[in-house]
Amino acid sequence: MSIIVNAVFPLFALILLGYLGGRKRLLGPGAVDSLNKYVVWMALPALLFQAMATVTWNEINQPGYIAATVLSIAIVFAVSFLLERRRKARLADLSIEALAASYANAGFMGIPLCLMVFGHDSMPAVVLAILVTACGLFAFSIVLVEIDLQSVPSLPRTLGKVSLSLLRNPLVAAPVLGMIVSILGLPLPYAIKQFTTLLGDSASPCALVTIGLFLSQRRAARQQGTVWRIVALKLLLHPLAAFVLAYWVFDMPPMWAAVAVLLAALPVGTGPFMLAQLYQREPAVASRAILLSTVLSLVTVSALVAWLEHA
Repeated sequence: MSIIVNAVFPLFALILLGYLGGRKRLLGPGAVDSLNKYVVWMALPALLFQAMATVTWNEINQPGYIAATVLSIAIVFAVSFLLERRRKARLADLSIEALAASYANAGFMGIPLCLMVFGHDSMPAVVLAILVTACGLFAFSIVLVEIDLQSVPSLPRTLGKVSLSLLRNPLVAAPVLGMIVSILGLPLPYAIKQFTTLLGDSASPCALVTIGLFLSQRRAARQQGTVWRIVALKLLLHPLAAFVLAYWVFDMPPMWAAVAVLLAALPVGTGPFMLAQLYQREPAVASRAILLSTVLSLVTVSALVAWLEHA
């Protein structure tokens, strides 16, 4: 119980604080958008940049971890796609639903949770997972959506559009820039390190409060069966696949294996909702899946953290 209280309760308490603030309208109607932009464009990039700029190649040279992370995502994406295929929906809708089922909230929840459970040594593993999700999973889903919605599908044009979008994404550009600094062996000046530390330390609490604010905006979803399938795949199949791959198939340090499983067990991130909102493809389904998976993850993530600490 002390493990759960110390590691998990502070995170969900911040989410609850944001939720209550949203319901009471304490921060105004534009709070979600403003706080989200602050986290995505300032705080999280600073944290990711410093994490990658201060690591060595040996610390992130974990092919087993990357393989387990990629394959667990691919398994859940494929299963979701096949299950929802029976509805004979459009490729764009199937892709966004599969994205939601396999898209862990590694940025907003993974970073503070892993910092509390494993400490700063876990940050390279979390950053790699974020890069896999942002550069691989998100980009692949966008390609499928674009191919479906374009009147004249053009794969080269779609890939170019996606590549440019990724380069402009601060959650991708910041850690890549930090990795370049690390490869070149450039030490971070004290002023830069203090700046990124101060800014990065605000990422976790602001991100968690933002989740609460977002969840307070109730949106009705018609496809309840689809929502529950997404939640079940995300909270049950994803961590199970990651566990089998991390502990039984690939070789990696124990902490990296535990991080892989814990990140996979996180609820649905906000990425699928933003993509659904952008393309107007049932955003209520994604938002409902985020709400339900986040609430239920209080139980599932707490149990997993307790088990990992005991193991």
